[in-house]
Amino acid sequence: MLPDSQARVLIRLAEFGDHLDKAWDVPRELSLPGLAESLGVVRSALHPPLSELESKGLISTRTAHVIGGGSRKRTVVHITPEGRNLVAEHDLSPKRRREGIIGPAPESIDVHGRSSEIQTISDSVMEGKSIVISGLPGIGKSTLARAIATNLENNGWTIRWAKCSVSTDTKSIGDMWLGKPSPSSVAAIVESVASSRTLLVIDEAQELHPRHSKPICELISEASESCPVLLVVRAPNPLEIEEDISEFRLEGLESPYAVKLLIEGTDLATAEAVSEALGGHPLAIRLWSPDEGVPEKSKAVLDYVKDTVISRLSEQGRETLDELSIAPSPLGADEMNSEVGIAELDNSAVLKWSDGLMETHHLVRNVRRASLDDETLSKMHRIEADKWSKKEGIRARKIEAYHRSMSGHESDIEWIEENIRAVSIYDSSTAAVVLENALIFQDNQNLRSDAISVALDRGETKIAENHIGKLNDSVSRKIFESRLARVNGKLSDAKRLEDEAYAMSNPSQRARIEISAIIRRFDDRLPGRMSKSETSKILDQISKVRLDEIPLYEKESATLSLELVKYGIAINDLDLTEASKSRAAIESRVSKEDIILDILDLSAAMSQTVDGRLPEGALSSAEALVSRIDDHPSRIRVIHATLEAAGKEIPNWLVDAHRESCTYKLREDIPSYRRLSAQRWYWRGVLEPSNRISHWTEAISRFKSAECSNAANELVTRLSKGL
Repeated sequence: MLPDSQARVLIRLAEFGDHLDKAWDVPRELSLPGLAESLGVVRSALHPPLSELESKGLISTRTAHVIGGGSRKRTVVHITPEGRNLVAEHDLSPKRRREGIIGPAPESIDVHGRSSEIQTISDSVMEGKSIVISGLPGIGKSTLARAIATNLENNGWTIRWAKCSVSTDTKSIGDMWLGKPSPSSVAAIVESVASSRTLLVIDEAQELHPRHSKPICELISEASESCPVLLVVRAPNPLEIEEDISEFRLEGLESPYAVKLLIEGTDLATAEAVSEALGGHPLAIRLWSPDEGVPEKSKAVLDYVKDTVISRLSEQGRETLDELSIAPSPLGADEMNSEVGIAELDNSAVLKWSDGLMETHHLVRNVRRASLDDETLSKMHRIEADKWSKKEGIRARKIEAYHRSMSGHESDIEWIEENIRAVSIYDSSTAAVVLENALIFQDNQNLRSDAISVALDRGETKIAENHIGKLNDSVSRKIFESRLARVNGKLSDAKRLEDEAYAMSNPSQRARIEISAIIRRFDDRLPGRMSKSETSKILDQISKVRLDEIPLYEKESATLSLELVKYGIAINDLDLTEASKSRAAIESRVSKEDIILDILDLSAAMSQTVDGRLPEGALSSAEALVSRIDDHPSRIRVIHATLEAAGKEIPNWLVDAHRESCTYKLREDIPSYRRLSAQRWYWRGVLEPSNRISHWTEAISRFKSAECSNAANELVTRLSKGL
């Protein structure tokens, strides 16, 4: 029988198919650093068992490209057919690969000396208790949490795992927990994920930006009332969680287990001395090299990393370390200034990998950052911003924006002023972080206004209120205050503040305020016919708008917007004469091939029901139109209108079309799109009764953030009656 160290290597290698034996690119787990990491040992500990296994013909080595590791070839290890036969003959079954865990959980690795902690925390979780695992960076918190997840998974539990970064917000945690696009409101996320025998994990919680930490604390508190939450965070825990959650402080490994991380054959006295000097800290032990001798016992782990681990790196290695240390997220080799230092950092156990992307272990990153002064860090961020400015794509713009927000340089602040709205279109959580960072360097009123807009678009009223309080008195401030009051359901306050903004405005601004109010009022409803009294009030508002006071370049679009509202009201009131007039006015302002005309005609056709039934061919016309529309928001509007007209007999094609439409992300910075998003969640609740509570809870939240209080209140009533 093979020694344990050799058997563990063979078992791990047997998890990979023989198709990789001659592959051009191979997984990092087959490289020496990846294999050592998965087995939980220092790389040098692999040399004796690998040498023995290769001499016996049970493994082979070669050089190949490692996925995500750059263009240079590196040594990789494969199990031979003889090795596979030995594994099978002795029933050395490979570990079961991760299957039942939802979200970006790390790969399970061999854990040394933590069996009592695993069992203790697992027992607490199975009793329904939420736990915080805290400790020094690199002490093994995530590894312990992953082992607990495996233990619970083997006992029939569902594990939902989220990993935090600087731009993580509640929705992105929901996305990870669900493994698909999630609601954004705390209540809807909890309703979607919480169930019996389910564990919710939030890993690397210390990485959260303060901008997003409070809502996530609310998520943790609310979720822990429905199912256990396992929070993994560096000590001291920066999160203020109202719910009383037990904290488990993870300490270093005891010496008998710590020495197992070192190379076999290391003198026991030396191994114990190294373990004791480094406090049984697993990562520090893996960073240790036999060439260094025993560290000074008086040195703290942080000092050891600074004075020994980082100091022994080459100049190229330190440059790569610096680049990764200030990055807001893991990077690929092709995104680095140079890949020369990657292999050195990987061989030194400094890197962590996930899905082909790399980052430094947080212990090393934190020590390196702390050793750099503010001026040096600012210059480094400026260099990185310049690098990313030359790259294309959404990811590049987000990372560029982050680096500019951290440099504090005046030109970078100006860039953020000019580009932040474009960033927020694709990722409002990153935009929110960038604005908060930039405002630390410069209390800029334009940035402050952008921060308010982003917060209100996301429905974050407390954050918006804080920023509004720091805004100079102006028309913009009054409008923001009015929006905030409307989102909070204080309609009388909202009307008063809007009137004050109106009084302070010039004629052009007044017309814009009036038109926005009209469109919002028309949209503030659930599907169904509006009352004649309500439509009359809206038409009266329209009649009072002075379009002649709007600049010529805006007048056409303003007129078109009002005519679309008038057309919708005419169809609602079954007034085909007025509908025809509005259609003619609209047609005169768009090209004859514009799809909007087909949409209007379909709306008119579907309004002509007989005994509650649609005219013959209306649904087939709707299906053909949906398939022709390229513009996603327009397609969604047609799908919603058809769902409303179809009543209870909804055809399968329409259900499928709506499901497909839910995969498209609507912009948060456009009011009509925010309302459309709320309506989409409403229809999801109609079409998916089993998830109605979650979907309608999200719809209510989105109606509120879209300033549609009437629709939100009506849906609350419907949901309450359903319960």
